[in-house]
Amino acid sequence: MTTPTIDIYTKFGCGFCVRAKHLLDSKNVEYNEYDITMGGPRREEMMSRAPNARTVPQIFVGDTHVGGSDELAALERSGKLDLLLAA
Repeated sequence: MTTPTIDIYTKFGCGFCVRAKHLLDSKNVEYNEYDITMGGPRREEMMSRAPNARTVPQIFVGDTHVGGSDELAALERSGKLDLLLAA
């Protein structure tokens, strides 16, 4: 099974980021992690992909903006995360 590209924007010391990555790791999926602790072009990229996002993590599965850790966990609880990952 191939999964869509997964991007996660994080910051150093972010517990929500750790929680989101742990959930993705439990699904045995690969993801691209972009550390935006010091700002820079990746932060600008995140802001352009999710203009209203001001917190981390911000998670994208393919072209779908999942949101943060709470939204990712909600998808898992509802059984919809596996469907999204299989898309």
